[in-house]
Amino acid sequence: MDWLDLLAVQGTFKSLFQHHSSKASILRLRAPLLAPSGTDRRIRYMISKGGSEALLQTLVDTARTASPDYVILLPLFRLLAKVGLRDKKFGQKALELEALDVTLILARKNLCHSQNLLHCLWALRVFASSVTTGAMLGINGAMELLLKVITPYTQQRTQVIRAAAEVLAALLKSSNRRAVNRSYVPGLLRLHQDWHSHDTANSFVPIRRALLLCLKHIAKLRSGREAFLAAQGMEILFSTIQNCLDDQSLEPVISTGLQILRQCYPKSPLPLVTSSSAYSFPVPGIVTSETPRVLTEEDYEDDGEEEEDKDSDSEDVKEEDDDLETDVNKLSSKPGLDRPEEELMQYKAMCLELSCSFEELESKPGDDLNSDETEYANHHHIPTAASPKGLCLNKDQISGGQEKEVPVQTSLLSRVKMGRSSVHVTSKRGPGMNSYRNVHSNGPGIGSSGSDVSDIQASFREDAWDMDAISCPRISASFSNSTKTRETAEFIDQLLQTYPKPMVFHDPYLYMAKARRTTSVADFSMMAFPDFWGHCPPLSAQPMLQRKCGVQRIKILEDVRRLIQPSDIINKVVFSLDEPWPLQDTASDCLQFFSAFESGNLRKAIQVREFEYDLLVNADVNSTQHQQWFYFKVSGMRAAVPYRFNIINCEKPNSQFNYGMQLTLYSVKEALLGRPTWVRTGYDICYYKNHYHQRTAVTGAASGKCYYTLTFAVTFPHAEDACYLAYHYPYTYSALLTHLDILEKSVNHKQVYFRQEVLCQTLGGIPVLLTTWSSSVRQRPYQVITARVHPGESNASWVMKGTLEFLVSSDPVARLLRENFIFKIIPMLNPDGVINGNHRCSLRGEDLNRQWLSPSAHLQPTIYHAKGLLHYLGSIGRSPMVFCDFHGHSQKKNVFLYGCSIKETLWQAEATVGTSNLSEDVSYRVRILPPNHRLSSLISTLFSLLTALFNRQGLQFGTGELEEMGAMFCLGLLVLELKSGSCSHQLLTRAAALLNAEEESLDVYLQR
Repeated sequence: MDWLDLLAVQGTFKSLFQHHSSKASILRLRAPLLAPSGTDRRIRYMISKGGSEALLQTLVDTARTASPDYVILLPLFRLLAKVGLRDKKFGQKALELEALDVTLILARKNLCHSQNLLHCLWALRVFASSVTTGAMLGINGAMELLLKVITPYTQQRTQVIRAAAEVLAALLKSSNRRAVNRSYVPGLLRLHQDWHSHDTANSFVPIRRALLLCLKHIAKLRSGREAFLAAQGMEILFSTIQNCLDDQSLEPVISTGLQILRQCYPKSPLPLVTSSSAYSFPVPGIVTSETPRVLTEEDYEDDGEEEEDKDSDSEDVKEEDDDLETDVNKLSSKPGLDRPEEELMQYKAMCLELSCSFEELESKPGDDLNSDETEYANHHHIPTAASPKGLCLNKDQISGGQEKEVPVQTSLLSRVKMGRSSVHVTSKRGPGMNSYRNVHSNGPGIGSSGSDVSDIQASFREDAWDMDAISCPRISASFSNSTKTRETAEFIDQLLQTYPKPMVFHDPYLYMAKARRTTSVADFSMMAFPDFWGHCPPLSAQPMLQRKCGVQRIKILEDVRRLIQPSDIINKVVFSLDEPWPLQDTASDCLQFFSAFESGNLRKAIQVREFEYDLLVNADVNSTQHQQWFYFKVSGMRAAVPYRFNIINCEKPNSQFNYGMQLTLYSVKEALLGRPTWVRTGYDICYYKNHYHQRTAVTGAASGKCYYTLTFAVTFPHAEDACYLAYHYPYTYSALLTHLDILEKSVNHKQVYFRQEVLCQTLGGIPVLLTTWSSSVRQRPYQVITARVHPGESNASWVMKGTLEFLVSSDPVARLLRENFIFKIIPMLNPDGVINGNHRCSLRGEDLNRQWLSPSAHLQPTIYHAKGLLHYLGSIGRSPMVFCDFHGHSQKKNVFLYGCSIKETLWQAEATVGTSNLSEDVSYRVRILPPNHRLSSLISTLFSLLTALFNRQGLQFGTGELEEMGAMFCLGLLVLELKSGSCSHQLLTRAAALLNAEEESLDVYLQR
């Protein structure tokens, strides 16, 4: 029988100690409780039987004898140290039984007896872990006692010194204010310096770390941080860490020291005149006549203890996804109609396909173009059967404007079956290598389609290019009377005529015409060159950036050096939306910045050092938050010089920039040399919490607002270039208009029904487009797809672009979809936000994705009318089979879907199944379709159900991959229908024939 089982027969441990001598009891307990295995069960059993109280009482009784017996006390202290770690009420029990005072008395008596003192310290370490007992120990002079034990560097009694330092660190969690009041900070810093400078062999790292932990706990208080700064703590720790960054054996010291530096870096306001957006727009419900409140130092004053710093380097840091309701009990039952029923009839005009014949609805391409758009629209940018989609075309590959279905080079099912991808991996490049030369492996004089671009170089000398005029053309350039503007327009015309590779589905002239009609809050008069000129996807995918070990620590130390060694700091504002224009001195050596164009976002640029700049992005219009999206032009750079950029007012607690994602860059000179491509760029990239802070009174939140820095280095491909940097591949509203018009020209209107109309006007007066796609108008189910409710999620527009181009293509799957469904697509739900460079909100400063429950026609017109259209389709018995909204995500990888709640689905369907006892796994929120619809089975190598990988592991998505996702989504819609119980026999038969033509049977696909 186990000895502890025997105790159950004898009664509690308390009775055991009452009937046996303490010495015998302790000796009997020591072996089973200090055994290497099975200890946890035994200890917990002992605690449940009153063992903790018995041990503590024995300690008190033994210590209070005239001559304490250390043969009993030493094993008893070891037992207490082990039991106390598992007893949550151990500290309270020790306090009630007066074990704290007894242990402190014994420690004082044994200051010169290392072995006895060490055992006392082990017990004190456990007592100090409780806030209550730790505070009581502080009151009773424990800290003063410990500081007598912790001596300067010595090789004697190091085990005792380590234990004392660890006890002190535990005590300071609850007694840090006492340590500040008694001026312990300078002494602790001196002890740390002494041990660090003498411990050259790194033999006593635990002692050094324990001393730093003491400082870390003191630094949680504002007064503690002030004392640390006054004692030159920043300088001392900066020197300590900088000199040992590469020593892996000092990792505990480095990590703790960096946390202290981040805690004690003085909190300061962002260098902005106001926390509100630089742009305001008068909308109902928002008063904008008042002058924005100017921020002061008091707005950033820390009101209390420092929150424990969490290193954002860990991808396990979870951010609550505010798009999702995680509590299934809060899901509401089927809501009623939120408007008069007769109001739904206005949407009948948007569903003419239900009441008119195909011939009546056949539209003539170009009907909706204005005269100026028709004049400048060049419809030679439509792909033909010979032109691979997504690549640049040579002149001899361009269609003559014939109306025909958009073909694809290889059918979608063939690519799926063979598991082939249209992209290839580039070799992993080093941090200083030119991104363009890796993407375009043909060499500097060869375009992405293999054409010689020497004719451009011969016609235009680089030094003759007016980069300021070319790199950001005026929207009205071709229609202005200004001599310089006309010269620039003529030069652009000449470039466009000479340029050998027009992009498919893009026309610069048409884009300019569309941009002229796009209104913005700031009344933009310039176009971003990449949007105007166009973008060709790179021929190969770019790998994830291999992050250099310790890069975040290096950047944090550089920030600290800026504080303590400011001699080389320039701190010059070179661009600001809040300052009188112009700020930039074109004659100086500093970079020039610009963001006053569609979707642009950069509020301020400050030159910190010669090649380093702090950047601040603009908050969403009529908002004080949502700083994440950026898109700006930078020019005047030198070649082969690394520039560092720090975006210092980001808000998300973590980012994929910490895990290999890079920003995007577009070089104007590269585009003029025949390589018009957005590429991933940047190295030494990291994303971390900085020292900027805004207090509760300003934010109105429960706690002060923290900010994060995205830092990256860029080596530009050319000197005196103009380059655009963006959070992700931009996709503007004008680009959407251009794309839809060219798509309309591309289709054979006798075979494809394509209709554009205006769903509603936004608050800013921008038309929200509703498109309808089918092959003929007869009774068939609807599919409704939307995108870009969040402006900063531009990847959603690229996926939508792929969806639209696939639906009008000649691919057999696309034809089958058109013949069996009617697609209602709203490609951009929040064009106001997209145009004005917002990250998440509308012009009211509100997230439109939170307004679906009860939208207002006056305040949230796009959501109101999108919901109204859905209501109308439901009212006539044509509820969509699928409603899908395309999004992006700043922290999740790969491709995933948020599915519907089982409960809400049953409610919406008015099912008779009871839901009160229905248990629901919230994992439905991150799943590729419902579990019975294994889309991944058909899509083969491109999707994985569990990990949602798009077969691009280790690679960064480019626009080509995003568009491919859009095409694959269409294939998923077909599979979803084939696997539904309502699928028609005719569709099953045709799908089977189509799949058999690909040498696979329908059953094989559907049963995988």
